[in-house]
Amino acid sequence: MEIKTDDYSVVYDPATQTVNFRGSLRLSGAEEYADITQLLSEVAEQAPEKINLDLQDLEFLNSSGINMFSKFVIKVRQQGNTGIQIQGSKKIPWQGKSLKNFQRLMPNLQLDLQ
Repeated sequence: MEIKTDDYSVVYDPATQTVNFRGSLRLSGAEEYADITQLLSEVAEQAPEKINLDLQDLEFLNSSGINMFSKFVIKVRQQGNTGIQIQGSKKIPWQGKSLKNFQRLMPNLQLDLQ
């Protein structure tokens, strides 16, 4: 499963159960995030032990994108059988501030900022 545009790419690797995000997500509202939401939902429906979200190369994420990730984290938490690990970068300013908030939504979420 993958979504690629000139501005960003979202690629799921089933072997590692990792969704890699690259580029800048500046989409307007839930409608424009629908394809990414669908991809994440399909990954969650497979109920892996852990879903890895690699955001280390995601340079920008707007509030609509943060909202999308928040809803995804809540959905996975409610399923109760899958964990989430988020890999981020300390070099990208928004990640240090925003990614910690996902742990409030899912306390057992593993956050790895490198």
